[in-house]
Formats: sequence, C-alpha cells, structure tokens
Amino acid sequence: MSVNIKPLADRVLVEAAPAEEKTAFGIIIPDTAKEKPQKGIVVAAGPGKKDEPTLVKVGDNVLYGKYAGTEITVDGKEYLIMRESDIYAIV
Repeated sequence: MSVNIKPLADRVLVEAAPAEEKTAFGIIIPDTAKEKPQKGIVVAAGPGKKDEPTLVKVGDNVLYGKYAGTEITVDGKEYLIMRESDIYAIV
C-alpha cells in the first residue's frame, strides 16, 4: 500500500472504503443512491505542525467528515487528501 506522495504538515492521504453495495437486509443499493464513504485507511501522513505531531499513522482505519478532503488520483487509484483535523476518530 505504498504511494509516492508525502503529505506536508498536518495533511493525511486516505484510501476511502468502498461504498456499501447492500443494506443490512440484503437490498442492493443502486449507484445513484450510494453515499460517499466516511471511513478509510491512512496511506500516508505528514509530520504534523511544529508543536503538534500527527497522531494518525499509516495503516490506521479512520472515520472522517462526509465532505472532508480533496479527491486526487494517483497511479489510477483514487484517494482523499485532508487535514488531520478532518478526521474524527481512529477505529
């Protein structure tokens, strides 16, 4: 899961989890109704700010805001780059 991007300061690169395909009851969700995932895996993390080191590390499963981050594509894969403050929790 190595990528050639090194985020700066308190930025974090996250690979979003795939959107849910089915509900808990087995109903298939069409593409137009799928919600943007709000969890993912940290792929790269910056060193943090001068007095605030980054708390998340590569491999952490995280929850983040629905509209957090900026979508980028690297080597054909889609990622989100966001500030560490956009991450709500490590799960």
